[in-house]
Amino acid sequence: MFTLRRWWDRHRLQTILVSLAIASALLIRQTNAGFVFELYALLTRPFQSNPVQKTVLDNAQTQELQQRLTELESQNQRLRELLGYVSETQKSGIPAPIVGRSADHWWQQVILGRGSNEGVQVGYVVMAPGGVVGRVVSVTPNTSRVLLLSDPSSRVGVTISRSRYMGYIRGQSTNRAVMEFFDKVPDVRRGDVVSTSSLSQLFPAGLPVGRVESVNLNKSPAPEAVIELSAPVSFLEWAVVYPHAVGSKTNPSFNQKSDRAL
Repeated sequence: MFTLRRWWDRHRLQTILVSLAIASALLIRQTNAGFVFELYALLTRPFQSNPVQKTVLDNAQTQELQQRLTELESQNQRLRELLGYVSETQKSGIPAPIVGRSADHWWQQVILGRGSNEGVQVGYVVMAPGGVVGRVVSVTPNTSRVLLLSDPSSRVGVTISRSRYMGYIRGQSTNRAVMEFFDKVPDVRRGDVVSTSSLSQLFPAGLPVGRVESVNLNKSPAPEAVIELSAPVSFLEWAVVYPHAVGSKTNPSFNQKSDRAL
């Protein structure tokens, strides 16, 4: 007993350190080092800058305001009334959280936490910081499903705000869409603002959609442009739903071609 006590007094510190090391190794193995990452995040949180997503959302909102200004200036110069543009009364929006989104359909649709109980109806327009997100295609009392602009089946009539050349965009399951022009030689260049068309049936005219990223005038059968969507579709958490009556007095053949959203 005396010998064991002497050994313990001599090697006590080393024994404790070895035991702690073994216990830590076992804990790391069992938790896959999860607590280490949590501890690191806790310690470094005061030194981290604002989240990247917040910066992107702020930039998107600024871009939306710039696009709205460009669109309004262009429309005022060209007398929208002569083009058959019908202005709509500004109505209050319905804020709605994103409560459902499938990884398999990330770029196709989202589920909002607002439904018919809050006044949401099929055909309502969904906006977010940056511009148009999509439109409501089905409603339950407490939820509504939104078809996104990035869905490959989505077709939306749009116009180049600067030159007023029209076409329609189709989703690409990314934050980019392809715009196909109706004119064979459109006046379009990189950086042009793209907004919903005054001939659109499913969306009010003048809503920000995105900016021209590149142009291919040699594309057959019609010139095309790649459009970067201005709303941050990839990580939406909230949106605003606005009323919009489906069915306009515009050319039905155009509507069937450019606004086939289902």
